[in-house]
Amino acid sequence: MRLRNGTVATVLVFITTFLSLSWYTAWQNGKEKLIAYQREFHALKERLRIAEHRTLQRSSELNAILEQFRRAVAETNGSKNAMNNFSDETLKLLKELSSRKSLQVPNIYYHLPHLLKNEGSLQPSVQVGLGRTGVSIVMGIPTVKRKVKSYLTETLHSLIDKLSPEEKLDCVMVVFIGETDLDYVNSVVASLEREFSTEINSGLVEVIAPPATYYPDLTNLKETFGDSKERVRWRTKQNLDYCFLMMYAQKKGVYYIQLEDDIVVKQNYFSTIKNFALQLASEDWMILEFSQLGFIGKMFQSPDITLIVEFIFMFYKEKPIDWLLDHILWVKVCNPEKDAKHCDRQKSNLRIRFRPSLFQHVGLHSSLAGKIQKLTDKDFLKPLLHKIHVNPPAEVSTSLKVYQGHTLEKTYVGEDFFWAVTPVAGDYILFKFDKPVNVERYLFHSGNPEHPGDILLNTTVEVLPFQNEELVLSRETKDKRLEDGYFRIGKFENGVAEGTVDPSLNPISSFRLSVIQNSAVWAILNEVRGGRTFKNITG
Repeated sequence: MRLRNGTVATVLVFITTFLSLSWYTAWQNGKEKLIAYQREFHALKERLRIAEHRTLQRSSELNAILEQFRRAVAETNGSKNAMNNFSDETLKLLKELSSRKSLQVPNIYYHLPHLLKNEGSLQPSVQVGLGRTGVSIVMGIPTVKRKVKSYLTETLHSLIDKLSPEEKLDCVMVVFIGETDLDYVNSVVASLEREFSTEINSGLVEVIAPPATYYPDLTNLKETFGDSKERVRWRTKQNLDYCFLMMYAQKKGVYYIQLEDDIVVKQNYFSTIKNFALQLASEDWMILEFSQLGFIGKMFQSPDITLIVEFIFMFYKEKPIDWLLDHILWVKVCNPEKDAKHCDRQKSNLRIRFRPSLFQHVGLHSSLAGKIQKLTDKDFLKPLLHKIHVNPPAEVSTSLKVYQGHTLEKTYVGEDFFWAVTPVAGDYILFKFDKPVNVERYLFHSGNPEHPGDILLNTTVEVLPFQNEELVLSRETKDKRLEDGYFRIGKFENGVAEGTVDPSLNPISSFRLSVIQNSAVWAILNEVRGGRTFKNITG
């Protein structure tokens, strides 16, 4: 009998192992097929782009020929002898061509016609890396030759060193070398390959450079806004650099964030950015700002890159890119019949600022020759007064009196901390989930570094089960039931409430924080976590 049981166990282990290997093999094959399909798709997309380029080129040539025909017809209208040299069929064709007025749709070649002269004008002249796609965030890092000092290596170390191993798999950093001198470009690539070989070989870091044929003639630009000829050329080329980088990065991830080559970053910057964006997934935003300086730390959703690039191409000679971005927002939401304050309010719905800043500018010597740049972001040194997590969608409400716009809604989505005037017995904070959620753990943290004494005291944590009447509960859990159907599962101690939820209470409809006694201090709530797993819950 013992032998038979051992045999059965052995067979079961063998079957389990076989099924696991089969599943893994199938999963691995499926993954490889997906990657192969992605490569085929991108190859097809590139062939279509080249075909479109050639079609436009031929169309341009045919339009030129057509224009010559029209001139010929116009010149020979008064000459019967000249017209007699053509056959009836040719005369008919010339008449049709001269009267045809087909519409032409503007495209990138309308604003940059020189690109038609070379099929490789939109192909990187240098491309190093694995071509990683399917990530959450793509970081664009443009760099150009600086006469005094390069900050690129320090910037990359700051960005890379503050990523966890998991985060390194969910992003890609694209370094754009905005120079056409291939000797210089190759020297930068060689330096990066020595310093960041692991990151390049893993797919985390890519390096690209544009071909010389990408740039138009920048020698005869109109001087505007009091800028010198050299500065106008610098900002115009910078606009083109940003566009090339964004076009290359667009297909790689969900979000694209614009950085510079002379910055440092805060710890946990990646998770903070990602969680903030996920909290705003239902909002109609266009720009998330993680720095108040220029174009640093501006993040976009990948589908919006098309509009942004098209707009910049239309006006790349006219203004710097941060001004053009503001114009895009104006066009989208501002009413010319309203005042500037109304316009600013409307734009703030599309342009959302995260505080404190996550990126700090450190470069003293600008990429514009001879310019000393002492720009610093004052918000960077400020502590993070609230923590961001991704919580389940919920309707939030409170009986507490809110102080200076620090609302509960902003806290739940990670935009700000909640600040309320002195709580009294009977006050509450309520989180009512849009859909019932299976909750394993919860965390509520009150107070913050600037106001550590503003904490919740004598406050309990309560949950409302979705299926209140059909619960099978232990006696201990039954004793926690309140008259209104909520269950008291925890309380605040030293400003923090943290614990687990009895699985028998799941799924949960609501969380409620109830004040039991009058408080002598105001209250700040800076962190809210509640969801399926402690790790994924945020607020």
